[in-house]
Amino acid sequence: QVQLVESGGGLVQAGGSLKLSCAASGIIFPINTMGWYRQAPGNQRELVAAITSGGSTDYADSAKGRFTISRDNAKNTVALQMNSLKPEDTAVYFCKITAQHTRNKVPLDYWGQGTQVTVSS
Repeated sequence: QVQLVESGGGLVQAGGSLKLSCAASGIIFPINTMGWYRQAPGNQRELVAAITSGGSTDYADSAKGRFTISRDNAKNTVALQMNSLKPEDTAVYFCKITAQHTRNKVPLDYWGQGTQVTVSS
């Protein structure tokens, strides 16, 4: 049974920091990419940051310079350090992990339940 457990969300004032964490268990295939998405009310879900198994990272333009994504392959965890938070960062943040079926070479996507981040002015 695959589980993705997210933590670290909450309420913070503008300019503050939060660190989101996601711990995965039950994934038996190699993990390729781990990332964070977010969805604000009335908006589409968007990629915030992603990191590959080799350590390459991608960030949304709005996150560059403020957010840092990291992973621990041995522990199957991914974290998102968010600094200089803005009210525009308010959203539900979702952890996503993509694994690859060893035999069939097909991607397997897993999503967390989401954690609320609220940034006040």
